[in-house]
Amino acid sequence: MASTLDLPTPLVSTEWLAQHLDHPNLRILDATVHLAPPNEAGQDWSQTSGRPDYLTAHIPSAAFADIIDDLSEPDGGWFTRPSPERFAAAAGRLGIGPDTAVVVYAANVFWATRVWWLLLANGFDNVAVLDGGFGKWTAEGRPTRTGEENYPPAQFVGTPRPGLFADLDEVKQVVENVSGACLINSLSPEEHHATETINYARPGRIPGSRNVFVAALLDPTDGTFRPVPELREIFQEVQAQPGRKVTYCGGGIAATGDALALRLIGETDVAVYDGSLREWTSDPSLPVEVG
Repeated sequence: MASTLDLPTPLVSTEWLAQHLDHPNLRILDATVHLAPPNEAGQDWSQTSGRPDYLTAHIPSAAFADIIDDLSEPDGGWFTRPSPERFAAAAGRLGIGPDTAVVVYAANVFWATRVWWLLLANGFDNVAVLDGGFGKWTAEGRPTRTGEENYPPAQFVGTPRPGLFADLDEVKQVVENVSGACLINSLSPEEHHATETINYARPGRIPGSRNVFVAALLDPTDGTFRPVPELREIFQEVQAQPGRKVTYCGGGIAATGDALALRLIGETDVAVYDGSLREWTSDPSLPVEVG
């Protein structure tokens, strides 16, 4: 029987992955999705599977994790987290069992952090995101393969942790000062302070939100997360707020990047508002701050 493989979560380096690439208990997942905003009012964001990119080139042994069709709830909205039963079935098809370790990457790292967060929320801890992703892997001249690869099916085991996601009612309580928590908007400063938008039903942010732009968490030279001291400086205002930290964005994807960074700097009570601005701004009775 192969020895267990304990990951240095929540991030692993390309060097670490290269050294452990052939471990029989390792599951590598490519979670790439391509997203494009609307170019005029009334349109919706377009979403395209990254499977064609995966088939063209992927890290050896990696399987494709289909966020659009398998790791979201059908008819539940935009990339809504799947039910525990649906997630367990999809994870099992990806070969994720009790003795496995999972490393997730994507062309845009925040799809990888989304899968990382989904695994944590479903009670699976031995998972990490590839720091720098596929871009850093290929820039270093490391090997790739073409075509489809799959792991043997497994029985996924995990006890769901619903507290890792915040729902609409919880966010309402935060806004109404019923619940002591800090709301963090992961979108750009321009979107945070917007007075008009075609991206969502209404411009603006959830009242009381702090803004930590998720792209600012990455080193622009290689796409890796910034060192912990730099992340602490970026989140200084957030960490000065007591209590739970609830991240959001447009639809619960980029917000998982802020969630990972918060974990890196030692925050343990962190949640992602899955509905994010798509849900919040679509209800005209809910308040927004603009400008």
